[in-house]
Amino acid sequence: MPSPFPGMDPWLELPEVFPDLHGSFIVGLKQAVNADLPAPYYAAINRRVWVDLSMRHIEPDVEVLYLALPIRRGSSAKKGRSGAHATAVPLVIDDPSLIENDDMEEWFLEIFAKPGNEQLVTSIEVLSSSNKRQGNHGRELYLKKQEEIRNGRVNLVEIDLLRGGVHTTLVQRPLIEEKFGPFDYHVCVHRMDQKDKNYVYPWLLEMPLPSIQIPLVPGDPMIKVDLQPLLDACYDQGLYERRVHYRTSKPKPPLTKTQQKWADKTLKSKGL
Repeated sequence: MPSPFPGMDPWLELPEVFPDLHGSFIVGLKQAVNADLPAPYYAAINRRVWVDLSMRHIEPDVEVLYLALPIRRGSSAKKGRSGAHATAVPLVIDDPSLIENDDMEEWFLEIFAKPGNEQLVTSIEVLSSSNKRQGNHGRELYLKKQEEIRNGRVNLVEIDLLRGGVHTTLVQRPLIEEKFGPFDYHVCVHRMDQKDKNYVYPWLLEMPLPSIQIPLVPGDPMIKVDLQPLLDACYDQGLYERRVHYRTSKPKPPLTKTQQKWADKTLKSKGL
């Protein structure tokens, strides 16, 4: 079953769905890029790994802690330093939270020019919620990489399919809106030979994903990648029509009233 929407499906932005879409989209992007890359270029998937803290619940164990409480004089309990009597009272906590380290990883795509003597030419990032959340270590690592690329000799393509979170790509949101007006999603392209320029593809929820130009070594022709067929293939192969409950759930972040009205009309026209 194809996606009911002509462009990005806002239900695919749900936290429980988007990580799977993120990985599938990068795999499809690798296949599309490699299909058009001339020799000796090739694209490969790489990953960024970090450790985060997560809250885990222990079930159904019961943990017994002890709390020292003062009691009246004359009790059989021992006196504390202040002279007041104290006793150890058991404090029973069911379902406590245990803070553990979580190994996190994100995939991204890289284009190389010299097999065997790898020369990184272009890095392609599909932004995740970790990249767009303040205080997240994944965001810190992403911004560090972004700065290194901007100061180096590598192209950067940033694909943002998430409406929520902090704006993260190289071009500030007010600058994009000043030139293009409001937008929901966008792609930002930074070329190694034009450090003072960035190219932006912004679009609205109601619009299909664009075709973008991916730069290689200066002087070599850029390759064209049509993003909408990639998203459509991900939707079909990921069986998202079985996972997304259009009637009983709402997108996150919420749509505007105008967007929700459009989405309801679109779903109704598809029998959903």
